[in-house]
Amino acid sequence: DMLFRYLSILVGLCYILVGIFTILYKAFIVIPLEQVTSYLLGAVLCGYGIFRIGRAIYQIKKSKLDE
Repeated sequence: DMLFRYLSILVGLCYILVGIFTILYKAFIVIPLEQVTSYLLGAVLCGYGIFRIGRAIYQIKKSKLDE
């Protein structure tokens, strides 16, 4: 269960990296995007990555307090 939480942090970092890549290169994986679309999609991906990391940290702290 604890491994899942740490993997969730790693996945969150990957979402943030893909979001930054999408904003910088104006492409999602191999699909070229318009500038506004790339900014919106990149922001959503970064936001979701931050959400996943925050939720994982919250669950880790909560599980340590419960012990």
